[in-house]
Amino acid sequence: MSNKYAIVLAAGKGTRMKSKLYKVLHPVCGKPMVQHVVDHVKSVGVHTVVTVVGHGAELVKTQLGENSEYALQAEQLGTAHAVIQAAPLLKDKEGTTLVICGDTPLITPETIQALFEEHERLQAKATILTAHLEDSTGYGRIIRSIDGSVQRIVEHKDATPDELTIQEINTGTYCFDNKALFEVLNDVNNDNSQGEYYLPDVIELLKAKDETVAAYKTSNFDETLGVNDRYALSFAETLMRKEINKKHMLNGVTIIDPLSTYISADTVIGSDTILYPGTMIYGNSIIGSDCTIGPNTEIIDSEIGNETSIKQSVVHESKIGDSTTVGPFAHIRPATTLGNEVRIGNFVETKKVTFGNGSKASHLSYIGDAEVGQGVNIGCGSITVNYDGKNKFKTIIEDNVFVGCNSNLIAPVTVKKGSYIAAGSTITDEVPEDSLAIARARQVNKEGYYKN
Repeated sequence: MSNKYAIVLAAGKGTRMKSKLYKVLHPVCGKPMVQHVVDHVKSVGVHTVVTVVGHGAELVKTQLGENSEYALQAEQLGTAHAVIQAAPLLKDKEGTTLVICGDTPLITPETIQALFEEHERLQAKATILTAHLEDSTGYGRIIRSIDGSVQRIVEHKDATPDELTIQEINTGTYCFDNKALFEVLNDVNNDNSQGEYYLPDVIELLKAKDETVAAYKTSNFDETLGVNDRYALSFAETLMRKEINKKHMLNGVTIIDPLSTYISADTVIGSDTILYPGTMIYGNSIIGSDCTIGPNTEIIDSEIGNETSIKQSVVHESKIGDSTTVGPFAHIRPATTLGNEVRIGNFVETKKVTFGNGSKASHLSYIGDAEVGQGVNIGCGSITVNYDGKNKFKTIIEDNVFVGCNSNLIAPVTVKKGSYIAAGSTITDEVPEDSLAIARARQVNKEGYYKN
């Protein structure tokens, strides 16, 4: 197979979205639409991706980073005009170029690969991705010759009554012989009501040169959906979520209620894990095997080990080990690392902390900017006091320490291994090994106080 290139059209603002966020950056299942498209394109071995940017160019570049090269369409004058902006990067290359819109997040790598293969099998100069649609109102119709090649594309407004009955439509995704594409692009004119340069006109120009134009029909119209407004965005989210959930269930994950379970496209989940209703897993999260997640749990960009339970809790940018329990109603904030067989209970908050194996904070505690060793018990209502109003400081709690309830550990401070902190203590100095630290006033009773 020849070299593969791709041009992703992502210059439009998307006024129908009625949003400050540029259209292609709107997320579907936790990932911007244009990122879905670029990821799918690259997964089939495309050598060079050129994203045509315009509105929101810098934001699109920030999102895609080094996954793409870029061409600027400063003024949006149509799809052919957009493609020609990539000429400085591609026009002299030998190979096949895919042209695809950045607002088609549902298209699959399998369909993209099949389009490339059909194009090269037929040695066509252009191959159109088409689909069958019962109600094809508004779409360009594919007019085929007797031999099955494409004769032309006729737009809905220009179609005859007979042509309007055709249900094979143009999806707006194409493969081209790269050099043939750029040779005819300059011949496209804007003699139309919109005064724009349209990419489908390339098809007629190639046919006029007696070049072969083919079509590959996908069996699933839904994956060709272009998202132009919030309603279509919601529809795309629903379709993608259904496919994501189906993939995980077929791989051995139990999802109690798929309609109320939200999983990002990049999440990895091990077999025999159970997801309860209200579970939301976003970003590049990894969930191990035999876990129980939910109900009503949010996990973002986190790694969860095997046989771990997270119930009615929030986990952000953290790592949790095996056989650990979190929740209900815990908040695991970024940069938390929990070891194996750790217990984080109800109304416990952690942030930038490591917990050694077998340690626990069962309820109503805040542990931030801390290192907690193995076998540590942190009693109810205990706090690592890490902030003096200007700077954050670190607390170190070594192995097998017992922290009594309602204790304050004023950082920076170290509690050495095997020590006990008496309930209600405020610790400001280092506690030696195997010691009992008591830092509270002795009880004083004022007898008869209320009679005076």
